[in-house]
Amino acid sequence: MFLDGLDELDRKIVRLLIANARMPYSEIGQQTGISRVAVKARVQSLERRGVIEEYTTVINPQKISGAVSCYFEIETRPDTLSQVIDILMRNETITQIYRVTGKNRLHVHAVAASNEEMEALLTGTIDRLPGVLECTTNLILSRLKDIKGLRL
Repeated sequence: MFLDGLDELDRKIVRLLIANARMPYSEIGQQTGISRVAVKARVQSLERRGVIEEYTTVINPQKISGAVSCYFEIETRPDTLSQVIDILMRNETITQIYRVTGKNRLHVHAVAASNEEMEALLTGTIDRLPGVLECTTNLILSRLKDIKGLRL
């Protein structure tokens, strides 16, 4: 599957960390049948190899009063695409930017503290992007399924 480059023990460790990145090495060791020290060495090896990039806390904006989450599909002229990406990268309301197939299309996620902040993003940044041919905005009403990390 996705983890073909890893042995079965590393796959088990990665699955456990995806389920709970704060799981202690001793508990991982109990579930995999190796020592805490061996787990630590394997995790450090996975980190060095770039298999594990980071550990983070994921906040659900729908659980925070007033938070607004949107995504945008942005089509630009080819000559302005890199400039648009640079502008979006510098904006703190933008949480994710994906280059997707199609006509220089970007898929962009944003989370704002309020409707007013989201409107400021729209009028102050999105509407002013150079070379935009088309932009659609979609307000996220609810999260129905959201898989973190890699499907295993």
